[in-house]
Amino acid sequence: MNLLSVNGLAKSFGDKKLFQDVSFGIESGQRAALVAKNGSGKSTMLRILKGLDIPDAGEFAFNQNIRHAFLEQEPEFVSGSNLREALFNSENRVLTAVREYETAMENLEEDPSESNQKALANAMEQMDEMEAWDLESKIKLILQKLNIGKLDQLVDTLSGGQKKRLAMARVLIDEPQLLIMDEPTNHLDLEMIEWLEAYFDRNDISLLLVTHDRHFLDHVCTDIYELDRFGIYRYQGNYEYFIEKKAEREANEDAAADKARNLYRKELEWVRRQPKARGTKSKSRLEAFEVLKDKSKKIQRGDKVGMDFQMSRLGGKILEIKHVNKTFGDLRILNDFSYTFRKGERIGIVGKNGAGKSTFLKLIMQELAPDSGELVLGETIVSGYYSQDGLDLPNDKRVIEVVRDAGDHIPMADGSVLTAVQLLQMFLFPPETQHGFVSKLSGGERKRLYLLTILMKNPNFLILDEPTNDLDLMTLSVLEDFLLNFKGCLILVTHDRYFMDKLVDQLLVFEGNAVIEGFVGTYTEYRELKSEAKERAKEEERAKEKEAKAEPIPVEAPPAVQTEPKRKLSFKEKFELEQLDKDIPALEALKAKLETEMTSVGSDHTRLLEITEQLAQVNNDLEEKELRWLELSE
Repeated sequence: MNLLSVNGLAKSFGDKKLFQDVSFGIESGQRAALVAKNGSGKSTMLRILKGLDIPDAGEFAFNQNIRHAFLEQEPEFVSGSNLREALFNSENRVLTAVREYETAMENLEEDPSESNQKALANAMEQMDEMEAWDLESKIKLILQKLNIGKLDQLVDTLSGGQKKRLAMARVLIDEPQLLIMDEPTNHLDLEMIEWLEAYFDRNDISLLLVTHDRHFLDHVCTDIYELDRFGIYRYQGNYEYFIEKKAEREANEDAAADKARNLYRKELEWVRRQPKARGTKSKSRLEAFEVLKDKSKKIQRGDKVGMDFQMSRLGGKILEIKHVNKTFGDLRILNDFSYTFRKGERIGIVGKNGAGKSTFLKLIMQELAPDSGELVLGETIVSGYYSQDGLDLPNDKRVIEVVRDAGDHIPMADGSVLTAVQLLQMFLFPPETQHGFVSKLSGGERKRLYLLTILMKNPNFLILDEPTNDLDLMTLSVLEDFLLNFKGCLILVTHDRYFMDKLVDQLLVFEGNAVIEGFVGTYTEYRELKSEAKERAKEEERAKEKEAKAEPIPVEAPPAVQTEPKRKLSFKEKFELEQLDKDIPALEALKAKLETEMTSVGSDHTRLLEITEQLAQVNNDLEEKELRWLELSE
């Protein structure tokens, strides 16, 4: 079933053409990524599909029989609303029932009046009619995994990352058949991204997304659409397949362009030989010459600039962190933390959002002061710090001027220099963009320019906090090449697993509450180790449970030395012991039956409540009878 059709779309901004005659479709079950260089029109394409922008030409249509939803890169919410209102602001009747049930539950907790009890009963009846209990459980899981808590909290108090997670929860709760997302993994920590991948594997949702996360592309997407030189190309496979086929396509295009250029030179000689006034020139050949002229100029990729830089000298002392403590209110970030950085270390920092990763980097850069302890930086250190907060770039300056303000050139290992123009070219800024104003750049191009202002300083101690956010796949590949050749110390915070695995060889894992675990190896190796440990713990727990069920409860042996002689049981106590031998197995059987029924009762909450009360009583009776049996047995 076709969910979305796009036919002949075109869009330009002034003299800048983004795309033309673009056509594609999304079918049921298809999960497609839209990739391109920053500034090629990816976000504009999504804005057009959402109705926030108008194409210069072409049309698109959604299937009217399906529900579709959008996840924006910078989501917006109604000011003054709380999280509950933001999450359940939908025409979906099942969601409305869940919202009314959650509200009734909270009202009853605050005021257990008869009217509130009646409202809850009505809400539960509506949940039954809508068969909404499964969705209610699913919603709670989504909120838990995306770390969304107090639903009465105002949206205005949330950070940018919290708003992105709230928007993600909102679209997943709405359960659309087609979901269109712009950079969905931004502001999610690694565990959240892995959960999201698994969620899409389990649920029947078709996708169209813009993302730079190559691991996410590999594990989620079935197709990749590439916007390139104003057109669109389709690759039916994951990211690895895309890279292979894109290279083949570009090689074929380069060969065709070389052939066209050779033929163009011959045709140019023929055109120049013809008399200007002669009207007998071959009209068809002249027209073919103009087409050939365009084709010969179409593809000029240029040679790659080398990346073997002559880094500033790095002394023996890099950075020493000595017994540092840092807290924010009740949140403890570091507790007596010490670490000595060595030459050439490449450290990845991972952990859940809010665990203190960015705070740790700001402490190193002395943007924050520790509560106690000290950080001692070596005298030869030239720091380069790429912050999540970014740089407020001047809109009235040209791109080349911004880079030259940071430095004119970088020395190379062979004694030559890399100029600002060459560095811009290396990071995919063509000449026309270099001499354009910053105000004309897209969000991703601004991030790329900010990164260049840091690299232009030729640092030997490089700290990158989420550098992959909003960078296109091509720029990420260039940045990887640069960092692989980087000889200094590198500290990297990123949710891009592909990027981290390629560049770091050890980790500092921020577990939260000032617990920091060191690990030598890549992030993938760390996750595999943690997964194996978790599985072993589960197996050990299952083995213990099986052993406990198989063996009778051990009875303590009487003490070796008895201070009192053991008395005989009375007739009444003998009868009681015999009765206990019958009652205990019966209670154990009833307990097992109730536990089995509890797992299969489904959404019948009334019966579930009855079973819970019965089970509590059975456990209480069983405990009393077992204690009495032990007393009589001794």
